[in-house]
Amino acid sequence: MALPLCVIGCGSIGLRHAQQALEATGVRLSAVVEPFEARRQELADMGLPVVASLDDVPEETRAAVIASPTGDHLSAGLAALARGWAVLVEKPLTPTLAEADELIAAAEAAGLPLFTGYHRRCHPFVTGAMDRMDQIGPLVAVQGLWSLRKHDSYYDPEWRRSKGAGPIQTNLSHEVDLLQAMAGRIVEVSALSANAARGLAIEDTAAIALRFESGALGTFLLSDAGASPWAFEAASNENPAIAASVQDAMRLIGTKGALSFPSLEVWTGPEGVDWTTPLSR
Repeated sequence: MALPLCVIGCGSIGLRHAQQALEATGVRLSAVVEPFEARRQELADMGLPVVASLDDVPEETRAAVIASPTGDHLSAGLAALARGWAVLVEKPLTPTLAEADELIAAAEAAGLPLFTGYHRRCHPFVTGAMDRMDQIGPLVAVQGLWSLRKHDSYYDPEWRRSKGAGPIQTNLSHEVDLLQAMAGRIVEVSALSANAARGLAIEDTAAIALRFESGALGTFLLSDAGASPWAFEAASNENPAIAASVQDAMRLIGTKGALSFPSLEVWTGPEGVDWTTPLSR
């Protein structure tokens, strides 16, 4: 029997969830919750089962995907859990750690599943990278970059200019999950952030230093104001809304060689390799 699932919030990401639910064999889309009337009409014209509030969702529903603005994640998550639904929340889970702790505690108290949508671990090239890590020896350093200039109108909605909606939580959260999948747990962070390019209350650029539990170090540069070909989405061509560049966005360096990601290009040398040894690609 297919799982009756509702999608809460149906902007661009919520719509993708709804479309996937319609195509999935194990899920049945019971409702799309969208509070804005004009958007509800657009969704209805697409043939989606749209409603205005959670109170209008069919009682048969057993799970929810929350794709509303970040500031609404806690309230929507608590409301869904109170109805006995399993919940998947689009990243970031909440704008603050305190709110995240509250939502997690509510799920644990109710004995219900609570997930956050870090789907990139499911990509074959992530598994491919992890399978190749032993070729480069013990990890010593990681370098990552995400810089895509968002269109100016992206920040027209007020919630996208509010706390929790900047690129650190919206975009870097994915990268942190990938780093921890491939390089291990991050135990120390030092960062600088700036808002000089856009002049908004939230950051538009950040430079970050990382220490991993293994002892490896890393750096990550992030910007949604700088135009470049270097970002996961551009490299992987996974998002049809973002232009593809097929340029690597991350490098992992070990004692025996190095790995570029997501191309999975590996550079290695013979046993005892040092700086006098040509590396093979």
